Amino acid sequence: MRVALLTGGGDCPGLNAVIYAAVKKGIQTYGDEFIGFLNGWRGVLDNNWIPLTLEKIDGIQLKGGTILHSSRTNVKKIPGGIEKVQEVLKQNKIDALIALGGDDTQSVTLFLSEHGVPSVGVPKTIDNDINGTDATFGYDTAVSIATEAIDRIHTTADSHNRVVVVEVMGRDAGWIAYAAGIAGGAHVVLVPEQEIDIDHVCALLKYNYDHGKHYGVVVVAEGCHLPEVGQVLGSQEVDSFGHVRLSGIGEALADLIEKKTGFETRSVNLGHTQRGGVPTAYDRLLGQRYGLHAIDMVHQGKWGRIAVLRGTEITDITIKEAISTNRRLSESFFSVIRDLEAKV
Repeated sequence: MRVALLTGGGDCPGLNAVIYAAVKKGIQTYGDEFIGFLNGWRGVLDNNWIPLTLEKIDGIQLKGGTILHSSRTNVKKIPGGIEKVQEVLKQNKIDALIALGGDDTQSVTLFLSEHGVPSVGVPKTIDNDINGTDATFGYDTAVSIATEAIDRIHTTADSHNRVVVVEVMGRDAGWIAYAAGIAGGAHVVLVPEQEIDIDHVCALLKYNYDHGKHYGVVVVAEGCHLPEVGQVLGSQEVDSFGHVRLSGIGEALADLIEKKTGFETRSVNLGHTQRGGVPTAYDRLLGQRYGLHAIDMVHQGKWGRIAVLRGTEITDITIKEAISTNRRLSESFFSVIRDLEAKV
């Protein structure tokens, strides 16, 4: 078979590991030929691609980012977009398409699959919020980077007797804030699934000062809602999938804390550092397992389905189920946060 791959949405540690494994097994086991469209769905529309050979993929599983580059291109919103994709795939004699991406990318994969394009998906997001899978590659790397940053924040906050608010990624789900906040020993952990109780936040920080620890570390997910304000936007612009850019809740929360407590408070936005750099060993392995399953799905004709991790096994579900909702933190995780907080 002649198989095409693409990576859509934000970059993510482990994408190259997926590409590596799918291409290697496809060539060595099935005798496939591969091409990679550049810059996500935009590359398909522009017929911009590179051949993917064993020589081309050698060693890429060790590297961060994606050798295919990426974009946020919504084919469904482009006049004639679906027809153009079908034309380009036919022109290049493509028998199957493997799309690596989050719920936005996979909404296009599903749409194409329902309109005659033989396609399968691989879930990708550092936010770990795709429905139906227990873990996505890139999440472990993001948590490791955020945790290391929080470790460092402790020492500088302590040295200057400050409160420091650390903003991490997480639009709809607080998986990174939860894991990095708990692992990094933050005094306050705030996630989008729960409303911020600013009085409780300030009480936790005052507890520190009243008990000899004259500093505090607060971890907040970018998608959290401030009381009477809501989500803090980086701009009013929306991308092709209708998402506004979130940024700045850390700074806004820091200002609010300082006004209410009188403690000097600063903010740090970890931003894109969370999804940059080389993937952890766990994400390299998980990405390769996803890639191996994806090429098997192609040869089994499982169109419109996406690879997922259930327990320790890689299996697959419909893309429709995977993008039907976000996987969010539940009460059992909230109780962990509460149990490890100071009792105020």
